[in-house]
Amino acid sequence: MKKFLAVLPFFYTSLISAQVSDTTKVTALPMVTIAGSAAPSSIGRLEPIAGTYIFDGKKNEVISLTHSDVNITDKTGRQIFAKVPGVFVYDMDGAGNQVNIATRGLDPHRGWEFNIRKDGILTNSDMYAYPASHYSIPMESVERIEIVRGTGSLQYGAQFGGMLNYISKEGDPSRAASFENYTTIGSFNLLSTYNALGGKIGRFKYYAYMAKKSRDGFRQNEHTDYGAEGVRVEYEAHKNLVFRVEWARSKYLYRIPGPLSDAMFDADPTQATRSRNYFSPTIHIPAFTAKWSIAAHTQLQWVSSAVLGSRNSVLFDKPTTIADTIVTATRAYNNRQVDIDQFNSLTNEIRLLQQYPLGKQQSALVAGVQWMNNNLHRTQLGKGTTGSDYDLTLVDPVWGRDIRFKTQNVALFAENNFVISNRLTANIGARIEMGESKMTGTIVYYPDNKVPLNIKHHFPLLGGGMRYKATRLIDIYGGCSQAYRPMIFKDIVPGSTFEKVDENIKDADGYNLELGTRGGWKNIKWDITGFLLRYNNRFGTVALTDELGNFYTLRTNIGHSITKGLEVFVQGIWNMNRFTQFTVFTSTSLMDGRYISGSLKQGNNNIDIAGNKIESVPNVISRNGLTIKYRKMSLTALYSYTSDSYADAFNTTTLSATGAVGVVPAYGILDVNTSIRISEKIQIKASLNNALNQNYFTKRPLFYPGPGIWPSDGRNGTVSVVWQIGTTEKL
Repeated sequence: MKKFLAVLPFFYTSLISAQVSDTTKVTALPMVTIAGSAAPSSIGRLEPIAGTYIFDGKKNEVISLTHSDVNITDKTGRQIFAKVPGVFVYDMDGAGNQVNIATRGLDPHRGWEFNIRKDGILTNSDMYAYPASHYSIPMESVERIEIVRGTGSLQYGAQFGGMLNYISKEGDPSRAASFENYTTIGSFNLLSTYNALGGKIGRFKYYAYMAKKSRDGFRQNEHTDYGAEGVRVEYEAHKNLVFRVEWARSKYLYRIPGPLSDAMFDADPTQATRSRNYFSPTIHIPAFTAKWSIAAHTQLQWVSSAVLGSRNSVLFDKPTTIADTIVTATRAYNNRQVDIDQFNSLTNEIRLLQQYPLGKQQSALVAGVQWMNNNLHRTQLGKGTTGSDYDLTLVDPVWGRDIRFKTQNVALFAENNFVISNRLTANIGARIEMGESKMTGTIVYYPDNKVPLNIKHHFPLLGGGMRYKATRLIDIYGGCSQAYRPMIFKDIVPGSTFEKVDENIKDADGYNLELGTRGGWKNIKWDITGFLLRYNNRFGTVALTDELGNFYTLRTNIGHSITKGLEVFVQGIWNMNRFTQFTVFTSTSLMDGRYISGSLKQGNNNIDIAGNKIESVPNVISRNGLTIKYRKMSLTALYSYTSDSYADAFNTTTLSATGAVGVVPAYGILDVNTSIRISEKIQIKASLNNALNQNYFTKRPLFYPGPGIWPSDGRNGTVSVVWQIGTTEKL
């Protein structure tokens, strides 16, 4: 909690030359100093203009992790994003290896509907081949998270979900060196440590960290080994010119327990169907940034970055109905499938922000260009060993798929913020995407005429918005922005032996529309938004059976959809006395996501899905919290409720043998978090997750990590000790 001093000087001097009555007494009062403390908020909003970005009139949130009672070691999404209404969290694994979230009825798989950044640097593995973010940032290194919904997408990318930006911690600029250690122990043999060193020496600022984590799982045969490192050096060449060089890496090895059927989940959600399945991405993100304040109202930023690394897996990749057992004839297991993706994604982005007078007001224009060169080398369906450990060795050198997917793309963008008056601002912008993807290689089971394949990406996108200051404390904002989602690798080439792809699949496009109000009155703050998201040619996966009764999934455009809803955030903060603060909030989204057109083949029949609900779109997502702060202690209780949803576009209610389709039941989870500051240097944090020990799952995936039910964690807890220390030398 940051301290501040409010100094109130009172000066009364004699009026020597003035005539005063005999009864008037003039007294010089001494200076009075009042010391107090401000309570930092765990949720905030972005400034209308920040750096070379315009956020004015856009739906956005800023989550302060350093001032939140959340389980950051396990990256518990429902806690981290508790105060962002409408965030759907897909709990793929309790260790938090990946952040899987979405908003407004989009697909949460590794956040691939978001433009995900770290300190403004793109981390999506390949925007045109595999837009998921395999980079797994340690949340201990994050100071805050910035989220901008889809109406801001013209400035940074065309993603329907918008932008999610992790802002890293920095070393104490007043010290030559400062140190932080964040050590956590917990359920399932959790042991985690994060160590960081930072500071400022002369014109150089630096920050470096190392994180390690080991954790078993809620389920049998589940285990994670995780490591991450990062270093950032910033040089102030001039007061108006700053250079920054940085590098970050994450790597984890996840032993995957496999999907369950409904019968298995009901009998024992901790059981496993696999013991020999592993997944391991290693991602490097190097970057160079130059920030130049050319003049008082002119700023230029250049970012050159890359996403380099691999996504490796070795799996017995079959539905839950097929057990992974030893073959009697060979007295060994079946050979596993080996898949290896090599990422090589380069991005250069130049942005210029120019503020200029327009009438009596100061308006602003941001313009820029983004160039991407991506080269994804995908080798899949390799015949692996019959062993049980993590082993990518092939027993047959021929890959079932050996493909390169190369994309070059240039995007030109501009957006102008017109400050019309002290109360009214308006934005108008455009983005032009121009590029081409080329796929070459071999697929052993594909006809020769399917490869090579060229796909052009030409999309002009428009958007606009406004903000009206109704009173000093109340804003009304709104806007509309177009977006598109190109066909990615998964949409073109099936990822496993039981997946198929519609050969007539095509790009998706649509728009975000929103209107909201935010402000405050006395102790209450709010941000309430109505939205509509139109998604044309929506991608989806359908579970089917062939003429022989074999299970398979079909990737296709399953129709046009509209998701409309209301996002409500209301928070009240009351200071009961100078030691006690009481906070209560609700973060609730009411959604209705439905197909407005489309048909799918089921057996020999074409089924009209118009009017059906979109898969994995619950009508209600509501998180409600209570925080009590007393002196240096804080206690937070969070209840998260998610209503039921469907697993497929058919809205199937009959459960399948594999668990891949059916209803995902509603669930409500209670979490309790607390923190105690022992001294200026030491803080203790504790989490009790799923305190009521609910058995639940959040999604029935139809592809990775396997079709079926993936149970979320039961009751578990963590205890963390945070130790911060710095040198006494001031610079």
